[in-house]
Amino acid sequence: QVQLVESGGGVVQAGGSLRLACATSRCMSAITGMGWYRQAPGKQREAVATVVVGGATYYVDAVKDRFHIWRDNTNDRMYLQMNSLKPEDSAVYYCKGVFWGRDYWGQGTQVTVSS
Repeated sequence: QVQLVESGGGVVQAGGSLRLACATSRCMSAITGMGWYRQAPGKQREAVATVVVGGATYYVDAVKDRFHIWRDNTNDRMYLQMNSLKPEDSAVYYCKGVFWGRDYWGQGTQVTVSS
């Protein structure tokens, strides 16, 4: 099993920045696919950004050039740097990891962007 714990959410004004972190209970290199997902009230959960062991990344169009995802194998954490935040980025952000073919999720962290 894998435990994932997110941190770094909060309230920020539009145009501001936040950095989310996801701490893993397993060696990062053993977790193949990792990513950040978000869910706003009344909407489906969507993938925001993903990163695989080899370092290849994916970003949803809405966050390209504003968000940056990376994995740090030295401290078994994944990060999401969010810049130029917009009110529509407000959501609960979840960390997900794939370990032995099974998805594991964190409990989520709230991000609120005020206009």
